[in-house]
Amino acid sequence: MKIEKLEAHDRLIHLHKDQALNVAQGAEDCLKKNDLSLRLQQHSPYIYLFAHPRTIDVDERMKMFLTGKYETFEKTPSKKMVWQPRLRKPKAQTNSFLFRAVSNADQIETCWLIPPRETWSQYEKGKVTENELVLWSIAQFQFHRDDLEKSCPDDLTEDQIKNIYLIIGRDMDEEKRMKKIYDPI
Repeated sequence: MKIEKLEAHDRLIHLHKDQALNVAQGAEDCLKKNDLSLRLQQHSPYIYLFAHPRTIDVDERMKMFLTGKYETFEKTPSKKMVWQPRLRKPKAQTNSFLFRAVSNADQIETCWLIPPRETWSQYEKGKVTENELVLWSIAQFQFHRDDLEKSCPDDLTEDQIKNIYLIIGRDMDEEKRMKKIYDPI
């Protein structure tokens, strides 16, 4: 089979753009639509956005298939990206992304992009899917994990973080109580 270099390159560019758009959309949704993220941003000058894929169970895939959006069950996604807002940098792990965002702004910094270990060779220099940031993240994960996981100088203290979570927890409990009182049964 003869492969057209230009056609393959165009497909690769489309794939990179599509993946970048999906990640950017996930980060933006977590930053601007996630209830916990919005609450954290009220109390902190920054938040971390931690993303990692999770396997979708068969029941959920079947629900997705029954919507009619997918031609066959095999074409339904088997994984979904889970986005978590955090005030503290998590431990670095393979198959994860971490971003640090300025609260109530569109300023997002990439902390790491660590793919699954079995795909690391795909990002090496000279390969079609070469990616400098991914290569840097892999190297940091392998050889300088402590640096990768180190808190930023302006991160909140543990006491400040605990206090914010206590405030948010109280607010959420109060909202639940008020909903019970005012919502008709």
